[in-house]
Amino acid sequence: MEIYLPIAEMPVNVFLIVGLGAAVGFLSGMFGVGGGFILTPFLMFWGIPPAVAVATQSTQTVASSVSGVMSHWRKGNVDFKMGGVLLGGGLIGSLAGIQLFNALRAAGQADLFIALSYVIFLGSIGSLMFWESLQAVRQSGTNGLTGRREAGGHYWVHGWPLKMRFHRSKLYISAIPPLLLGLLIGLLSVVMGIGGGFILVPAMIYLLRMPASVVVGTSLFQIIFVGGFSTLLHAITNQSVDAMLGALLIVGGVIGAQFGVRYGERLRSDWMRLCLAGLLLMICARLGFNLIWPPGDPFSVIIESAP
Repeated sequence: MEIYLPIAEMPVNVFLIVGLGAAVGFLSGMFGVGGGFILTPFLMFWGIPPAVAVATQSTQTVASSVSGVMSHWRKGNVDFKMGGVLLGGGLIGSLAGIQLFNALRAAGQADLFIALSYVIFLGSIGSLMFWESLQAVRQSGTNGLTGRREAGGHYWVHGWPLKMRFHRSKLYISAIPPLLLGLLIGLLSVVMGIGGGFILVPAMIYLLRMPASVVVGTSLFQIIFVGGFSTLLHAITNQSVDAMLGALLIVGGVIGAQFGVRYGERLRSDWMRLCLAGLLLMICARLGFNLIWPPGDPFSVIIESAP
């Protein structure tokens, strides 16, 4: 069954879009990521204009994140204070991001910038995460303990001023690193149409040294508000949010997130990061291929009727 998308100006299969939303919602609940880094490229693969894909997917990201946060909140796995600091930076980053996005769109370079940004970010982060996770899996397989990171360790960023105590994460660190991290996520959320979880989750574990038990829930909490704010900015400034497409994605995303949370609890964290890294690299490879491979129909001719 097909339905016409008024903003994207194309027909799509209803069950295909709902299924995609469910798949991304499943990954969102399992890995603690918004899913935009998966959903936006796939929407572009199926012909959705990049500007519409970036603006609309945030609606599904917010819905699946709400569903996932509720599950983690009931288990006490959300650090709301840390999430609030991340959110403060995220809102500022979103305001800066919409200015950059509008400038790129006015120059006619938004589509290329979005694709290149995905290739660079997914390729670099996916490679680093894959290598680190592979090493951790190998080491844990030999003695069961080597390679595991304990929460609460210290890096040089923990010596910065404006320290705050985060009781749920059992941390006493500067508020500046999570604030800057949130700012980066907010910027990327608007420009690339991502929740930023694929950056936020590793950073919370390895940079902020948060316990793995609260990382996923806290990440999803921040994604809810930053993703919602990004959608609002796109709707107001660009009118590029396709409500029909967003509704179909939400239906699948909310359902998929609940199953993702349950399944994620059964996986070891090392294997979860390894699977996520492999997924990032596969999407990066597909986007890179699309950039260098010449299209089958590089030119199109539109015949306009005489007035």
